[in-house]
Formats: sequence, structure tokens, C-alpha cells
Amino acid sequence: MVPFGGYSMPVQYSDLGVGESHIWTREKCSLFDVGHMVQYHVEGPGAEAFLESLTPADLKSLPPGQNTLSALLHPVTGGIVDDCIITRLEAGPRHLFYVVLNAGCREKDYTFLCQAVENWDNTINPVVHLRHLQHDGEPYGLIALQGPLAASILKSALAETCRVDLQKWYFGTAKHITLALPSAESLPIVASRGGYTGEDGFELSIHPSQVVAVTELLLQRAGDDRLRFAGLGARDSLRLEAGMCLYGHDLDDTTTPVEAGLSWIIPKSRRTRERSGFNGAEAIIPQLMPKSEGGTGVKRRRIGLVVDGAPAREGAVVEDGEGNVVGKVTSGCPSPTMKKNIAMAYVQSGLHKAGTELQVVVRAKRRKAVVTKMPFVPSKYWKGGVSPG
Repeated sequence: MVPFGGYSMPVQYSDLGVGESHIWTREKCSLFDVGHMVQYHVEGPGAEAFLESLTPADLKSLPPGQNTLSALLHPVTGGIVDDCIITRLEAGPRHLFYVVLNAGCREKDYTFLCQAVENWDNTINPVVHLRHLQHDGEPYGLIALQGPLAASILKSALAETCRVDLQKWYFGTAKHITLALPSAESLPIVASRGGYTGEDGFELSIHPSQVVAVTELLLQRAGDDRLRFAGLGARDSLRLEAGMCLYGHDLDDTTTPVEAGLSWIIPKSRRTRERSGFNGAEAIIPQLMPKSEGGTGVKRRRIGLVVDGAPAREGAVVEDGEGNVVGKVTSGCPSPTMKKNIAMAYVQSGLHKAGTELQVVVRAKRRKAVVTKMPFVPSKYWKGGVSPG
């Protein structure tokens, strides 16, 4: 157990080591307690426009039940305050959005959002309300089922009255479901198909009074030959193989989405003059176009590396073939799936293309490192076709 984001969190459980838990998730299914994440409801007639002013997401086109990865951005600089998942739960008249943010940014995000609401309210903008998702002061729980057996395990726990077609429940969508608890049908649960591992899976937002009961139900229905608990150790190596960023390591207040390789979270509709009124757009939009085409481009980019020899950890220096310092590693570990050492780093733009050979200084020795496309391990999100289970 370690302190993390104001909570005591498990790095690993006694039945499986970190590497074993990682492989278990890829082959079967793991249950992660991610209740440390911060869950908000943003609602009101101004909610859509308010969130579009802080993020580059196209929420106007987001239908109910759909979610999107985005980022809260600083004004002017376009630096990332935090990455987030935004789900539209209801259209008018409530205009209800569900936003999940990182525990490590809890206080910073809250201050940022409260100030943004205050600034919003001091104008003629329509009303918006921000509130933590909680009941009687207790935050809602959040657990993640991740792995190829996730859909079959969740299906086995659904209440009889919950008629959800998991074959047509695709990645990036959320539904209200109920589960068959021993005592009675559960309270409604917001379940989103997705996760942080690159595997098929679901994140379940649960009323605080039923978090333990729901967790026990899933474990009991699955059996320990199909579902096990997993901790932060496996979560970190899984997300790294999946090419996903960890805030405070691969993202920070000084990094823009373009530098971070997240230009795809800025849809074409938000790059037009009429719709580009989000924080930091004046810095970010020119970065999308290289200098040769009239933009500003960026000086550094996030890349993936496969490293020879010892694993490269956060802070390791990246050099070019002549020994010039060209960047720094932000995350790194041995990949249990690939049996190779992998890392993320920021390097000078121009050295970011796949196949570029660089060097990483590990334990005072230069190790060969090759720029590699991410994700390192192909993602298995459920988008239709043959069931991953």
C-alpha cells in the first residue's frame, strides 16, 4: 500500500506479482479500485458552452451516452491542467455532463474549475452548476473491469430487468445499468465501456452505499479463475504498453496537446475560427501546422521508445547519435507482454519519426533506443466484430 492522490492505494495484491497481474489482465480480467479518481457533474443550460470554453472537445456533436477524452487547458499557453473523460449523460433541459479527473490534480482542478465557474457567472452566459458526485458527503465509488473476459463477467451480474445488448455496446459509450445484488436490484450505475489498459473493459460509477456489494458480486460471479484484483503496479505497465499518458509524468501544465501527441483530441470542428474559442487556442491552433506551411509547429514531441539493456526510467536523458542531449524520458518499464524495455519521452521535433535511432543514458551507460509507434501493444477496444472474449 502506498499514498497516492490523498488515498492509501494498493501497488499489488498478495496473490499475484505485478508482472503476473499484468499478464492476467491481458489474458483474463482484472478489477481495479479507481475510486480515488475525481467525479463531477456539470449541468445547466450553459454546461456545454462552459466545458467547450475550457477544453477542445466538440461537445455540441456529442450525443447522450457518448464520451470523449479531452483536457482542461490553461488560458493563453494551452498547457494541460489535467486530462479528463467527458460523458454527456443528458441533453436538454438538464444538459448533464459527467467528468472524471485525476486524483493527483484534485485540489488544482477544483480551484481551476471554481474560478472558471465564477468568471462564467460574472458574464451574461447561461447558468452552469459544478458539483462533486457524492451522497451525504461520501464520493461515488469507481471500479474498472479490464480484460477480454470483462463483458461476459459484467453480463453475468446484470439484473433481470436490465436489458443491455453488450454486443452493441461499443467503446466510448456509457449506459445506466443495474446489477443483481443478493439483497435486491442495485441502484443505477453509470457504466462506461473503456479504460486505461488498452483492453476491453468497463468503468462503473457506483453509489457509495453499494461499492463493496457490487465488487463482491462481480468477484463471486466470475470466480478467481477469471477475475482478480489488480493494483497500481500493473495499471502503470498496462497503460504504458497502451501508449496512454499519466498526468504529472507524461503531461503537465507546460505541455500542450500537440506536443503530447494528442492533436486528435482537437477535432476539425474546433479548429475553425468560429469554434476555436477554447482556452489556449491562440497557441495550440498554430502548433497544428508546421512552420513550412505557415504555422508555428512545436519544438518537442512525445514519442515511444524500445530500449536495449536495462529499462529507462523517468528522468533518463535522451541523446542523438553524436551525444547531444535531445530529450528526456517521462515513463518507462519492462513490458511483460513484449519482453522488451519500453518508455515514453519528449524529444526534439524531427527526431520523432518511427525507426529513428537514439540513445538513452541508463546507469551512466548509453543504451540504444529506437523510436516506436504507440500503442506498443495493439488495443482491443470493443468496436464491433468478433468478441474479444
